[in-house]
Amino acid sequence: MKKTLIHSLYRPLSAVVLVLVMAAGAVAQQRNADGSPIATKKKQEIGRSYAWKLLSPLGLREEADMDTLSLNLYRRSVPSMVSDAYVTTGNLGAEGLNMIFHERKPMSDFFFADALEHWMPTHDKMRFYNTRIPMTIVDFSTAGSRDNTQEWLKGTFSGNINKRAQVGAFLDFIYSKGCYNSQATKDLSWGLSGSYMGDRYEMQAYFNNYNLLNKENGGITDMLYITDPAELQGGVTSVDPKAIPTNLNDAHTRLRGTELYVNNRYKVGYWHEEAVDDTTTRRIYIPVSSFIYTLRFNSDKHLFVDGMSSETSKFFEHTYLNPDFTRDETSYWALTNTVGVSLIEGFHKYAKFGLAAYVTHQMRRYTFTPDTLDRANLALTPFPEGIGTFDPKATQQLMWVGAQLTKQKGSLIRYAATAELGFVGDVAGDLKVDGELSTRFKFLGDSVDITAFGRFHNTAAPLLMQRYISNHFIWKNNFGKQRDVSFGGQLNLGRTGTNFRASLTNLQNHIYLGADGLPRQHGGSVQVLSLSLKQKLRFGIWNWENSITYQTSTDDNVLPLPKLAVYSNMYLLFRVATLNVQFGIDCDYYTRYYAPLYQPALASFANQRENMVGNYPFCNAYLNMKLSRARFFVMYSHANKGLFGGDNYFSMPYYPLNPARLQLGISVDFLN
Repeated sequence: MKKTLIHSLYRPLSAVVLVLVMAAGAVAQQRNADGSPIATKKKQEIGRSYAWKLLSPLGLREEADMDTLSLNLYRRSVPSMVSDAYVTTGNLGAEGLNMIFHERKPMSDFFFADALEHWMPTHDKMRFYNTRIPMTIVDFSTAGSRDNTQEWLKGTFSGNINKRAQVGAFLDFIYSKGCYNSQATKDLSWGLSGSYMGDRYEMQAYFNNYNLLNKENGGITDMLYITDPAELQGGVTSVDPKAIPTNLNDAHTRLRGTELYVNNRYKVGYWHEEAVDDTTTRRIYIPVSSFIYTLRFNSDKHLFVDGMSSETSKFFEHTYLNPDFTRDETSYWALTNTVGVSLIEGFHKYAKFGLAAYVTHQMRRYTFTPDTLDRANLALTPFPEGIGTFDPKATQQLMWVGAQLTKQKGSLIRYAATAELGFVGDVAGDLKVDGELSTRFKFLGDSVDITAFGRFHNTAAPLLMQRYISNHFIWKNNFGKQRDVSFGGQLNLGRTGTNFRASLTNLQNHIYLGADGLPRQHGGSVQVLSLSLKQKLRFGIWNWENSITYQTSTDDNVLPLPKLAVYSNMYLLFRVATLNVQFGIDCDYYTRYYAPLYQPALASFANQRENMVGNYPFCNAYLNMKLSRARFFVMYSHANKGLFGGDNYFSMPYYPLNPARLQLGISVDFLN
């Protein structure tokens, strides 16, 4: 009854919120700060709008794309379209893992958040805007019927207080019942941001909050319900996805978290007078050096609840804390302070680069599920040998010192290099060196971009890989430092639409989850070779975009990867009066391999060697349009189901992809 009430209220509420945000954006645009109407004739005097993102660790700015592109809007609403090879539990807003290795991020300090990272607001996704006039972008998409509805509402706002100060906000809400049983998601994220760019003082700050609720069904009980339903149903070939039995029916995961980030920079320099014309001069402040202070606070809480003990005993091998009910709760917070000083690039004609040094201190606190039961009088699995007592809390005091060399200006060569050394706490002896060098030039009339990159990381294992306790999993490890050496390059040809990337990575002491869900550290080395080619072809209104990735791992037992992943998008692009139309079909495909298996109690992925998936194309037929500042799409996702490709549409064992269905979406940009 409660779920029905929530859903019945959500649909009208989302519509009301959508209308109110649109109206607020429209009103904000049509009025000046004093309430007077904006004169249409002065539109040409408004400067170019732009966006930027922040580079760690000192908050340097890098230009970013604004979310106004008219092509491929539909891809956001299909979970498997996150990357060219993506394992997912199936539902929008649910857990997943990128199987394109060079796109995958390393394990974080709180690994429970890694599987949901794509749907969360994170530091590298934050965008700041300078729009001169208020901007409001609202996205809404919907799919499915009453039993498997999927709806996504997003709103982004940014407005300038003046030419130096800006404020912003965003809202992101996903509500999806899922196409299979016990698979619903309800993800809510919101945040506030602001920046001030003065001659002497700069500030960039944001606050994000997220609450991600996911039902956990443990996968379907038998993959034959998808691959050969007649065998299980006495010759009946049709099957209702919602009727397929699942391993868990009363379990859910909740991830709650916040992030506060404040970057302050005070610049020291001198005033310079510059002639505007024969009679006029203007004063410009030339910064020479700057002092930086960055405050960052992160907090996360992971909750796994399973109230059906009869299913739990069959699905999980061990039960350590409570045989009747599972309520695992693990929390984490980290307070980080960074102080730095920099020499600013470009203050003098001989100052061709920027140079900075910094010190970072971080305090981390972990809290585990407490063991409060009388273990002697309950039918509980004994703790594994060597575990002993378990302290429910752990604290880390960590410090690093680092340096950064950058060149962000100039058309010929740009580079960035950062070196960081840990010297206090568990990170003592850690070393991280990252570098990138890029150049751009003309060749035979074409724009050529070449980038070389490399890294060397020697880092301590995350604390949660060293020790953890819950109802079904417990471990204490003494893992050594992980080493990651990677280098490669990228070539981009503007005229031909060609992008080629190659990289080679060597992993030593790599940490992963075994088939039993317990962490392991591989004592040897694993090498990964990755080659990817992106090619755009165009002839008149006909367009064909292709992305091909070849990757190979020297040890599939430690790091399984699909060897070949392909994404192809063929479409017609044309205009009807003022309406821009993109009409086409796209498919992603990857070769068969032993895809990882999802472990719901850990919200993580574990290696397995029993079931292979892949060798299945997932195709979408779509109509994507743009009229003025409105973008909208109509899509029939998984259009090839039952037509070609077979029936093995799993991205990982026991978790089938969504069946075919119609999806709709609209995005409105109120920026003038």
